[in-house]
Amino acid sequence: MRILLVEDERALADGLADGLRREGYTVDVAYDGAAALTRLATIDAELMILDRDLPQLSGDAVCRMLREQRHPVRILMLTAAGTLDDRVAGLDLGADDYLPKPFAYVELLARLRALGRRAGGAAGTVLEAANVRIDTVRRTAERDGRPLRLTPKEYGVLESLLAARGGWVSTDELLDEVWAHADERARAVVKAAVHTLRRKLGHPDPIETAPGHGYRIGAAS
Repeated sequence: MRILLVEDERALADGLADGLRREGYTVDVAYDGAAALTRLATIDAELMILDRDLPQLSGDAVCRMLREQRHPVRILMLTAAGTLDDRVAGLDLGADDYLPKPFAYVELLARLRALGRRAGGAAGTVLEAANVRIDTVRRTAERDGRPLRLTPKEYGVLESLLAARGGWVSTDELLDEVWAHADERARAVVKAAVHTLRRKLGHPDPIETAPGHGYRIGAAS
């Protein structure tokens, strides 16, 4: 997944870009609003991390222009102003999400994964990776052309993992998305659902697990 990072604090921008690249993202960087629009016209970015306070052209102006042009890029807006009124104003401009500074890096990653899943869902009804394929409209699933008989929860887990397009999905995120709650005591149900899903998917096992990260299925083919 390709991200355009727009941040005028160069040390912050370069540090974030390096970290996101280590997470597997393709990252382009612009240091002002005008440069962001120029860069976006030449690349196929699915997500934009957009600082609100930018030189040349403000983040507000960039966001407004992109929405007037009906550009499909998903926008995560960053700002040092974190009041409710600021957040509402940013969302009203057309931002898809809003993160006040300073922020925790793990929260930034979680929000990017969520936006990435929404962007992927908007692109089409079929999600596919590691020879696993689902149709999100028909709610069918298959592996190597073999139909899979999944429970609703198993299907929900598989859809979340495929929609992440190679990114990690944590246990709490799966609880939020598939079970609609994040009760610490309910973590065992995620582990059980992943276990039965693995059995139905067969070998080789396409689901990776990493402590502190969660689960993922390799990058989409």
